[in-house]
Amino acid sequence: MKNENSISKILPVLFGFFIMGFCDVVGITSTHVKADFALSDTMSNMIPVALFSMFLLFSVPTGILMTKIGRKKTVLLSNVITVVAMFLPLIGYTFAMSLIAFALLGIANTILQVSLNPLLTNVVKGNQLTSSLTAGQFVKAISSFCGPFIAVFAASQLGSWQFIFPIYAVITLLLTVWLMLTPIAEEPVIGKASTFGEVLGLLADIRIFQLFLGILFVVGVDVGLNTAAPKILIERCGLSATDAGFGPSAYFAFRTAGAFFGAILLSKFSSEKFFKINILIAVLSIIALLFIPDKIAIFALFAVVGFTIANVFPIIYAKAIQVRPDKANEISGLMISGVFGGAVIPFFMGLLSDTFDSQVGSVIVILISALYLTYCAFFLKTEK
Repeated sequence: MKNENSISKILPVLFGFFIMGFCDVVGITSTHVKADFALSDTMSNMIPVALFSMFLLFSVPTGILMTKIGRKKTVLLSNVITVVAMFLPLIGYTFAMSLIAFALLGIANTILQVSLNPLLTNVVKGNQLTSSLTAGQFVKAISSFCGPFIAVFAASQLGSWQFIFPIYAVITLLLTVWLMLTPIAEEPVIGKASTFGEVLGLLADIRIFQLFLGILFVVGVDVGLNTAAPKILIERCGLSATDAGFGPSAYFAFRTAGAFFGAILLSKFSSEKFFKINILIAVLSIIALLFIPDKIAIFALFAVVGFTIANVFPIIYAKAIQVRPDKANEISGLMISGVFGGAVIPFFMGLLSDTFDSQVGSVIVILISALYLTYCAFFLKTEK
């Protein structure tokens, strides 16, 4: 067992979660693209739409592919697509090229999210698995937190924020080579991969359907606030696009802290009570975000929402698995498809903010999403 759990095999897999966090750069990217091409909110929010729609299209096919070529090769494939996506904006920086690049990044991230957790089970055994999965999410959160700082470094030291893309490409290349050189034994796959019909058929169970919507809306709140945060700071506080990029950093910093403390608190308190308290605080903070003009207060509200929303995804995910434990694989694929909420919610945010000619429209859409999560916390029953 020592050999199976050796650090030399765990680390290259664990650091794959850092690449998983690259999708969260979509917030600062949409802000810069909006400014660079003088776009409306609706058009600039097509960046997250292009990225997160891929989760709906590619999550189940990835499971089928992984059965055929193995987990490690599937992860490596995702890394190759990530590298290609990161170099496209440098080839020709246009709005269309940005959409293509983030659609490719969405495909890569979908493949990575479906395959990386299973790959971790090949190098970690026994009691270390849960802590390693938690560590992976922590690494992803660090990546999300670092994104705006890397963009600021690229703008100030390299001359353009766009150099964040080759920086990410180089990081991905290094981690890909590291993983390629790491021998990982994979167990033979037992059974067949889930089909679209099997996954979609689970939605006939109203409990699973409502929890699927819960995943869609919690991802919508997460991506929505990440996307709206810099625009809110620009609109209300007059910050530059670069300085406003620290808004998502505040959100991700406290979301990271929330995940860390949540792991501790959830071992002592019931997930139901924890969910109710956190979502109520999040909703009140989002309501305040409709009106508050002060820069420090806005940053504080981003932090509170990040801290309280951090553990909602795993709580809903776990509830869904508990509804039909005999269909855990199919439900897992369905929940990952729900990450499509990162495309749906920003699209409506863009429409409403253009209608109001204010980011208040975006916050209203985020609030509606959070209110559905409040319904899940207080009224959704998963028992028959």
